[in-house]
Amino acid sequence: MSQSDRTRGFRESMNWLHTWAGVVLGALLFAIFWMGTLSVFDREIDRWMMPDTRLALPAAPASFDAVAARAGEIVPAGADWWFLLSPSEREPLFRLGYLDAEGAFLTRQLDPASGAVLPDPGTLAGTGFIFPFHYSLHLSWNQLGYWLVGLAGMAMLVLLVSGVVIHRKIFADFFTFRPDKKLPRSSLDLHNLTGVLGLPFHFAITLSGLIIFFTIYFPTVMDTVYDDDRETFFAESFGGYQRTAAGRPAGGSASLDAMAAQASALWEGGVPSFLRVWHPGDAAAYVEVRRSFARQVTMNVDTLYFDAADGAVLHSHTAKPVMTLQRFLSGLHFIQFEHWVLRWLYFLLGLSGCVMIATGYLFWLESRRKRHAGQGLAGVRVVEGLTVGAVTGILIATLAFFVANRLLPPGASFAGYERAGLEIWAFYLIWLATFAHAWMRPGRAWREQCWAVAGLALLAVTLNAATTGDHLLRTLAVPHLWPVAGMDLLLLVSAAIAALTAQRLGRRARPLLPQTAGAAARPAE
Repeated sequence: MSQSDRTRGFRESMNWLHTWAGVVLGALLFAIFWMGTLSVFDREIDRWMMPDTRLALPAAPASFDAVAARAGEIVPAGADWWFLLSPSEREPLFRLGYLDAEGAFLTRQLDPASGAVLPDPGTLAGTGFIFPFHYSLHLSWNQLGYWLVGLAGMAMLVLLVSGVVIHRKIFADFFTFRPDKKLPRSSLDLHNLTGVLGLPFHFAITLSGLIIFFTIYFPTVMDTVYDDDRETFFAESFGGYQRTAAGRPAGGSASLDAMAAQASALWEGGVPSFLRVWHPGDAAAYVEVRRSFARQVTMNVDTLYFDAADGAVLHSHTAKPVMTLQRFLSGLHFIQFEHWVLRWLYFLLGLSGCVMIATGYLFWLESRRKRHAGQGLAGVRVVEGLTVGAVTGILIATLAFFVANRLLPPGASFAGYERAGLEIWAFYLIWLATFAHAWMRPGRAWREQCWAVAGLALLAVTLNAATTGDHLLRTLAVPHLWPVAGMDLLLLVSAAIAALTAQRLGRRARPLLPQTAGAAARPAE
């Protein structure tokens, strides 16, 4: 066999791998990319879905000591710990977390100026639902969600590498887009364009996502080096200090603000953002203080531990070089640092990944539609229903999640589910309905679901203005409401794009896909 034959055979095998890895896992990849793209603005989505948090960040937020006094009134006696997250530009409030008497984890939001407790938002919103969906799919049984996301991540790396191999003119593809051509050709052009444009980002974001959860995906490395002593591994990698409770009440406590100031000095200007009190009220209580990473890419694990009684430093932790690299890759993936230009770039590149996956499906469908119809195969119809539900379906479900948030009254409950649970049920039930609709309405589902996206996006903007009074004219005029305005504007842009797409699909509507070749022949008879 000649070298050219071997090269051709290798490229054909890569083409087969690229095609079927995309068809089988493309729907899952789209959901992960979509939720990851939204997670770039998860805290801004929180502000939209939690109207009581639409606060201005005061010039001097309440001190840790003042908020700690409020926490003492909320946290039940005997709690093992409680923590505070300090206000930031993207989340201008204190977040209090603790365990209740039954051991359930609870959070409360506190006013940044006064420390007063804000009403229960009644929603998981962006940080509680959309962001965890991105990496776990909310499937907790045996960490199934993590493993499915990991499988999809490995498949994405295979798709990216095989895509480079099968495109001999990859750089020419970057400059080629022919929207006036037939759908198979134009969708392939757009697939290639978004694939080449976002290739470095898609590769880096996928690889870093796998590295972040190395303790799940590659546990043998950790277990081999540490001889199955995971407690020591986590202590050395992420920092850890423990001392048991004394079992007697504390005689007094040092200032938390003084500890925060001392930590900032030791970190040469680094800002404390997380403070946890262990064994509150006990003579052996101690305080954990973590450094903010809002001004750096690396999600550092710099931590100081203070004696709660006298404020003496008990332990200090800084990551070792290998862990620092892992935390840098984590920061590169999660983009928790405050940089608005990069945040928007991440958002647009995330959308390009969604377009790349969707157009890959479209090319597969349109290039096989006539052949499958002639052979009486149902493959195109099955994959088309999967594609519609995975693409426009998850958009509809997300918008239904937002609409339910604005429609459900405070304290709503039904069938044992509280308000936050009802929003999640709305998401999943609507999403399932879009798959059923796609299979029941072949040939029409794309257009009808695009109209549904447009209508729900407009409805979400209207409901936000009606239920909160924060219409666009107001939110654009008030700086601390710009995140809400940004959300409304993106919803309006989405509505416009969806409506234009639906109109174009209406102009090029095609007949229903026949079930069999015989069915295709009946109209001629």
